[in-house]
Amino acid sequence: MTQSQNPTSPSWGTNTKLVIALTIVVIIGALLVKFQFIISPLLIALLLAYLFHPIASFLQRKLRFSWNASVAVIYVIVIILLLGLLTLGGVGLAQQVQSLVTIVQDAITTLPQLIASVSGKVYQFGPFTVDFSALDLKAFSSQVLGMVQPLLSRTGTLLSTIAGSAANFLGWTLFVILVSYFVLAESGGLRGQLVPMDFPGYTHDFERLTRELGRTWNAFLRGQMIIFFLAITVYSIVLSVLGVHYALSLAFLAGLARFVPYVGPAINWTVLVLVSYFQVFKLFNLSPFYYTLLVLIIALIIDQIFDNIVSPRILSDALKVHPAAVLVAAIVAANLFGLLGVVVAAPILATATLLWKYTMRKMLDLDPWPEAEIHQSPPPPGSRILVSIRRFFRTLSLNRNKEK
Repeated sequence: MTQSQNPTSPSWGTNTKLVIALTIVVIIGALLVKFQFIISPLLIALLLAYLFHPIASFLQRKLRFSWNASVAVIYVIVIILLLGLLTLGGVGLAQQVQSLVTIVQDAITTLPQLIASVSGKVYQFGPFTVDFSALDLKAFSSQVLGMVQPLLSRTGTLLSTIAGSAANFLGWTLFVILVSYFVLAESGGLRGQLVPMDFPGYTHDFERLTRELGRTWNAFLRGQMIIFFLAITVYSIVLSVLGVHYALSLAFLAGLARFVPYVGPAINWTVLVLVSYFQVFKLFNLSPFYYTLLVLIIALIIDQIFDNIVSPRILSDALKVHPAAVLVAAIVAANLFGLLGVVVAAPILATATLLWKYTMRKMLDLDPWPEAEIHQSPPPPGSRILVSIRRFFRTLSLNRNKEK
């Protein structure tokens, strides 16, 4: 009796593989160009799913919830918070931002008169004398106006468009929440199943890349989000105490400035100076110059505390990328993905660096992983600050016990 054999599928040749690969690349590129408007919402949805994964794991582990129940609880809370924020602060925040842009535009318009008045005076600061009478600052003021006015006009148009497109924003927000919910729920609690991929023959490399990228994005996203909300909270309180107008929108700008090195804080300081100088109310009835100087010095102190104490303790140099390179990456990513690109410019740069090193070592037939993998997970973001706080209260309690 003859035994039937399964037919063997013919192998593709090199030219066939090349043609198929180029065809796939062209199709994917055409789809990305055609549907580029959906890329940013999809990325935001994946980021939300990634951020909420440890929270769902915590609920499943500590409260004995099922995975779907844990995910459902998280998104019910998110929807309630989102509706509350839109109801309580959405309209007020939009009005504050629009008013802030208006007052900055007015301040820029009156900037030549201010510079003209400054250029002809002599200022005495204790034993120091600053003489501006011999300086001609008209050319400088013209250059400043030429650079800033087009930017502010575009900003005002952008804010008007955002304010008039609330329904569109809510629709995309609902889309992001639904997609992130389904992605997280269908993962089954496995982080690797958030975006399932399988590359035959490259399973080990892909798993190693996934772990390396996971450390980078985990350290950045959760750490930077903590810094972002801390900056908003601190600036909201400080600016409100100082009596600076539009404290909420200025605090939000300060939080966004933490994502862009060098340029972000400089823009934040410039806007603070303009708003505090031209507003009517001045704390302690100070002159405009001294009130503005007070606000600027406090802002500089806050940023120095964040740069030298808060950020290093939370991020722990996890990305290991140069700030100047992050600035360039932010400009490129902003053109590609808008505001989202500015927010995630640093981890995108770290990801591109890792993929570049892997590709170059494979091209040169070298081991793509020359260094041994670090299996010890880094401390979670903010853990060092929490340990410091616990030590502080423990020291207080010990001192009280000694006094008793």
